[in-house]
Amino acid sequence: MSDDPKALVKHFYAEVSAGNLDVIDDVLAEDFIEHEEFPGIEPNRAGVKQFFGLFRSSFPDLRLDPHEMVAEGDLISIRCTMSGTHEGEFMGLPPTHKHFEVEGIDMVRFRDGAFTEHWGVFDTLAMMQQLGAIPEPASA
Repeated sequence: MSDDPKALVKHFYAEVSAGNLDVIDDVLAEDFIEHEEFPGIEPNRAGVKQFFGLFRSSFPDLRLDPHEMVAEGDLISIRCTMSGTHEGEFMGLPPTHKHFEVEGIDMVRFRDGAFTEHWGVFDTLAMMQQLGAIPEPASA
């Protein structure tokens, strides 16, 4: 495991994007705590694996791209994009075959070469609008 949190973030994003969800067991500590709530998902390492399993089944080409990263102490903040094509049911929404791309912010606590906590937000409204599940606002 890397002692460089930025290298670990890049590795994690690349492996999840490639469909290797086993990286979650390698990179997240056993006592990992997830602070980003998602309906029906436990806030732990198993829940993160379930979350990305759900997303990969709905968006087989799911991609996470880290951009700027800022590390201070045991925390690292990442501006990132998430994208994919909707090919499987997602939270009751049948496949639309539409592509989405949204920005997000992740903050991760790093200890002993592993992630121990995560906070994150991404633009769920824009994602659902791009998928056609929610109408986009009318232009003025």
